[in-house]
Amino acid sequence: MIYKGVIIEESLKNTSLLKEVNILETKVEKITSEHQTPWLKQWTLHTIEVPEEKAENVAEKLSKSLDYSHNSSWYADFKNDKYHFIIFRDKIFKVKLDDAEGFKEAKQYGISLGIPEYQVDFAPEGKVWER
Repeated sequence: MIYKGVIIEESLKNTSLLKEVNILETKVEKITSEHQTPWLKQWTLHTIEVPEEKAENVAEKLSKSLDYSHNSSWYADFKNDKYHFIIFRDKIFKVKLDDAEGFKEAKQYGISLGIPEYQVDFAPEGKVWER
Protein backbone atom coordinates (compact mmCIF):
# COMPACT_ATOMS: atom_id res chain seq x y z
CA MET A 1 0.00 0.00 0.00
CA ILE A 2 1.33 3.42 -0.96
CA TYR A 3 1.85 6.14 1.65
CA LYS A 4 1.23 9.76 0.68
CA GLY A 5 2.30 12.91 2.47
CA VAL A 6 4.15 16.20 2.31
CA ILE A 7 7.79 17.07 2.88
CA ILE A 8 8.82 20.72 3.20
CA GLU A 9 12.14 20.97 1.39
CA GLU A 10 13.39 23.77 3.65
CA SER A 11 12.93 21.49 6.67
CA LEU A 12 15.71 19.18 5.48
CA LYS A 13 19.41 19.50 6.23
CA ASN A 14 20.11 17.23 3.27
CA THR A 15 17.68 17.33 0.35
CA SER A 16 19.12 14.20 -1.30
CA LEU A 17 16.45 12.25 0.59
CA LEU A 18 13.92 13.66 -1.89
CA LYS A 19 15.48 11.40 -4.56
CA GLU A 20 14.26 8.36 -2.57
CA VAL A 21 10.57 9.26 -2.79
CA ASN A 22 8.22 9.79 -5.69
CA ILE A 23 7.33 13.50 -5.89
CA LEU A 24 3.78 13.91 -7.20
CA GLU A 25 3.50 17.68 -6.96
CA THR A 26 5.53 20.66 -5.78
CA LYS A 27 4.01 23.87 -4.48
CA VAL A 28 5.77 26.99 -3.23
CA GLU A 29 4.17 28.90 -0.36
CA LYS A 30 5.24 32.38 0.78
CA ILE A 31 6.15 32.64 4.44
CA THR A 32 3.89 34.57 6.78
CA SER A 33 4.39 35.34 10.47
CA GLU A 34 1.99 32.49 11.23
CA HIS A 35 4.56 29.98 9.87
CA GLN A 36 7.04 31.04 12.56
CA THR A 37 10.04 30.61 10.23
CA PRO A 38 11.18 34.23 9.67
CA TRP A 39 14.61 33.20 8.31
CA LEU A 40 12.88 31.75 5.22
CA LYS A 41 11.08 33.49 2.37
CA GLN A 42 9.18 30.42 1.20
CA TRP A 43 8.30 26.82 1.89
CA THR A 44 8.62 24.32 -0.95
CA LEU A 45 6.02 21.64 -0.27
CA HIS A 46 6.52 18.32 -2.05
CA THR A 47 3.56 15.95 -2.12
CA ILE A 48 5.20 12.54 -2.08
CA GLU A 49 4.49 8.83 -2.35
CA VAL A 50 6.39 6.13 -0.46
CA PRO A 51 5.93 2.41 -1.14
CA GLU A 52 4.95 0.45 1.96
CA GLU A 53 8.14 -1.60 1.89
CA LYS A 54 10.26 1.60 2.04
CA ALA A 55 8.14 3.52 4.58
CA GLU A 56 10.09 2.59 7.74
CA ASN A 57 13.44 3.31 6.08
CA VAL A 58 12.29 6.66 4.66
CA ALA A 59 10.83 7.62 8.05
CA GLU A 60 14.18 6.85 9.76
CA LYS A 61 16.11 8.90 7.19
CA LEU A 62 13.65 11.80 7.47
CA SER A 63 13.97 11.76 11.25
CA LYS A 64 17.73 12.17 10.95
CA SER A 65 17.46 14.78 8.15
CA LEU A 66 15.12 17.32 9.74
CA ASP A 67 16.90 20.62 10.37
CA TYR A 68 16.58 21.91 13.91
CA SER A 69 18.83 24.94 13.57
CA HIS A 70 17.33 28.41 14.07
CA ASN A 71 15.64 27.09 17.23
CA SER A 72 12.95 25.63 15.00
CA SER A 73 11.18 22.32 14.97
CA TRP A 74 9.93 20.53 11.90
CA TYR A 75 8.04 17.37 11.19
CA ALA A 76 7.11 15.39 8.11
CA ASP A 77 4.33 12.90 7.69
CA PHE A 78 2.81 10.41 5.31
CA LYS A 79 -0.07 7.96 5.59
CA ASN A 80 -1.96 5.21 3.85
CA ASP A 81 -5.40 3.83 4.70
CA LYS A 82 -4.11 2.03 7.84
CA TYR A 83 -1.18 3.97 9.33
CA HIS A 84 0.09 7.53 9.67
CA PHE A 85 3.83 8.11 10.08
CA ILE A 86 4.48 11.36 11.97
CA ILE A 87 8.19 12.06 11.93
CA PHE A 88 10.10 14.45 14.18
CA ARG A 89 13.84 14.78 14.63
CA ASP A 90 14.91 11.55 16.36
CA LYS A 91 11.30 10.46 17.13
CA ILE A 92 8.82 8.64 14.90
CA PHE A 93 5.16 7.93 15.60
CA LYS A 94 3.47 5.20 13.55
CA VAL A 95 -0.17 5.66 14.45
CA LYS A 96 -3.08 3.46 13.38
CA LEU A 97 -5.71 5.71 11.82
CA ASP A 98 -8.28 4.71 14.44
CA ASP A 99 -5.94 5.44 17.39
CA ALA A 100 -7.09 8.81 18.76
CA GLU A 101 -4.70 8.50 21.73
CA GLY A 102 -1.74 7.94 19.40
CA PHE A 103 -2.60 11.10 17.46
CA LYS A 104 -2.98 13.03 20.70
CA GLU A 105 0.45 11.88 21.89
CA ALA A 106 2.09 12.88 18.57
CA LYS A 107 0.35 16.27 18.67
CA GLN A 108 1.44 16.93 22.26
CA TYR A 109 5.00 15.95 21.38
CA GLY A 110 5.04 18.37 18.43
CA ILE A 111 3.68 21.20 20.57
CA SER A 112 6.32 20.45 23.23
CA LEU A 113 8.97 21.07 20.56
CA GLY A 114 7.51 24.50 19.82
CA ILE A 115 5.59 23.62 16.66
CA PRO A 116 2.47 25.82 16.47
CA GLU A 117 -0.66 23.88 17.44
CA TYR A 118 -2.43 24.61 14.16
CA GLN A 119 0.43 22.86 12.31
CA VAL A 120 0.07 19.58 14.21
CA ASP A 121 -3.52 18.91 13.17
CA PHE A 122 -2.93 15.26 12.29
CA ALA A 123 -6.48 14.27 13.18
CA PRO A 124 -9.38 16.33 14.52
CA GLU A 125 -9.43 16.47 18.33
CA GLY A 126 -11.17 13.38 19.66
CA LYS A 127 -11.74 12.01 16.17
CA VAL A 128 -9.82 9.73 13.89
CA TRP A 129 -9.41 9.45 10.13
CA GLU A 130 -12.15 7.70 8.20
CA ARG A 131 -11.07 4.65 6.25
